[in-house]
Amino acid sequence: MKACEAGKDACVVIVGESSTKGHHALNTYKACMKYSDCYTGFVSTTMGPKDYMVSNTRCCQSDGCNHGSVPPPQNNRTENGLQCPACIAPFQETCPGTQAARCVGQETHCVYFAGNVQAGLISPKFATRGCATESACYAKAGAQVPSASYLYFLHRADCLPASQPPSRAE
Repeated sequence: MKACEAGKDACVVIVGESSTKGHHALNTYKACMKYSDCYTGFVSTTMGPKDYMVSNTRCCQSDGCNHGSVPPPQNNRTENGLQCPACIAPFQETCPGTQAARCVGQETHCVYFAGNVQAGLISPKFATRGCATESACYAKAGAQVPSASYLYFLHRADCLPASQPPSRAE
């Protein structure tokens, strides 16, 4: 147990599954955060076939309320026909989105997140675009958003409905 610092009025527990360039990880994260930045539920993001993250999160506002766990997220990788511009640009504050990500499962929105990511003692810039569940739109610029592995400080958080790719003429 640790006391939450000023301004952090909630506890959070996150169970997340991620793939970065095909390297899988399953992590649990527990910490304090600002309740207004906290989203309880399922989030899925896909930046490419080997780059995605799914998580289940629970936010609560009483002492030690995040001591338990949450079930691991459902990881439905079935393509749903939608597409979004995609890119991952570590150490950059923008990325072009010249590639396309194929959305999967419940992902119906396109996101563009940029800011800093806390990685140990350093906090490098990052920018990323891709598919996401509508729940990812809850993240707003100025928020500190934990994933199961990192803490993201968002300077930009754009979210738009995804589009069907243009149909090829038969």
